[in-house]
Amino acid sequence: MCGIAGLIHRGKSSNVGNELQAMLQALKHRGPDSTGYALYADNDGENFIMRFKVGENVGEGSSSINEDESVYDKRKELVDDMLKNLGAKVLKEEKLTPYSYRYEMKYDDDLMDFSKKIESIESVEILSIGKSLELIKDLGDAKVVLDRYDLGKVTGTHAIGHARMATESGVDIKSAHPFWGYPFSDVSVVHNGQLTNYWNNRRVLENKGMRFMSECDSELIAVYLAEKMRNGATLEEGMKDSLSGLDGVFTYFVATKDSLGMAKDTMAAKPLVLYESDDLVAMGSEEIAIRSILPHEIDTYDPFDGEVKVWQI
Repeated sequence: MCGIAGLIHRGKSSNVGNELQAMLQALKHRGPDSTGYALYADNDGENFIMRFKVGENVGEGSSSINEDESVYDKRKELVDDMLKNLGAKVLKEEKLTPYSYRYEMKYDDDLMDFSKKIESIESVEILSIGKSLELIKDLGDAKVVLDRYDLGKVTGTHAIGHARMATESGVDIKSAHPFWGYPFSDVSVVHNGQLTNYWNNRRVLENKGMRFMSECDSELIAVYLAEKMRNGATLEEGMKDSLSGLDGVFTYFVATKDSLGMAKDTMAAKPLVLYESDDLVAMGSEEIAIRSILPHEIDTYDPFDGEVKVWQI
């Protein structure tokens, strides 16, 4: 089932943390297992923000094995050593939970090679790298995750998010959305639907050197778009190619540092409602998500089958 939501303010910043929380909480009935935020925040734009985890949240419904916090600390030390070896300069670090960190850092070389080396450390996963992207996902509903990571204070221009009902893979952080568009900075994807050619596409992309961190079919979209852009396609071109390259029923949102896009498969089986004005675009799996931040009278519409749209900040 699942629920997705997204918004973009064109020309100004807003409290996107609280706005997206309201939209996702309105969709809680569509996915209570985990919640994810991709917030495009008002960072300085000079340095990279890397969010990563060194273990799993062991909560109700999780299949993860409970680990001593000292294990997490040792993995974090290995990450620090690797960063030093790679020539990355960590300017600020925050421990958000026993298993999750946020680093602000300077790094000037290839992100693909960088990410592969960091993730060669056992149980370490980079959730995102970007100069404006703040990607957070964890078990629990939108309010629980917002409070756990103190996202209510985040201001920015745009955001996408996901309320997940686990159907194709486990209840854990690695299978939660959004997915980072590895190896590109500031690219994230959320998806509602089911992809029927996941394994065939995955094998092809892995043979090209692309990386998968879960067995969630939705991750394929992020990797698919990343591979297209890696070979010179624009975001919109990659999204249009996905309508024929991906089989199944799907609606997905993708965000970059300065844009927000949506794609709907040619069968249009998955719901999407959209509101658009000169200043704001908001969309979600149900109109109730949009109404949570725009309670006054508004006009919404359902995008057509096979439609791709991209908006700029």
